[in-house]
Amino acid sequence: MVDVDVVTEAVIPRPVAEVAGYAADPTNAPEWYANIASVEWETAPPVDVGSRIAFVAHFLGRRIAYTYEVIEFEPEQRLVMRTAEGPFPMETTYTWRSTSGGTHMSLRNRGTPSGFGAVAAPLVVAAMRRANRKDLAALTALLTRRP
Repeated sequence: MVDVDVVTEAVIPRPVAEVAGYAADPTNAPEWYANIASVEWETAPPVDVGSRIAFVAHFLGRRIAYTYEVIEFEPEQRLVMRTAEGPFPMETTYTWRSTSGGTHMSLRNRGTPSGFGAVAAPLVVAAMRRANRKDLAALTALLTRRP
């Protein structure tokens, strides 16, 4: 098995409360994640430990449906979600901290792909890294356009 561990970081020129508040709400994901087509809450919002959220994404030409469960949540500091479903069981971690330029946000995706994902792991890592960079750039652009 090949483990995948991709970390992407950005400084977003907005306060931590605004960046974390927006990014930690899964309902907003389709607005800044290019590959996420839809989000549906399986538990009642807002996000908290134990929350379950179903996502449909398109990645490397494939439709992927999976449900994340929130396993850690420290508002304005850290959010960790995990799924064991599909060809790519994955854990996604967001962290936020205040910097002189606004908010330092880290987006980490890690897991051990199986099937197609295991065979294509180097391609998956490269595509994920590109997608995450674009997603954080989109989040930055979206939040800096807001009043």
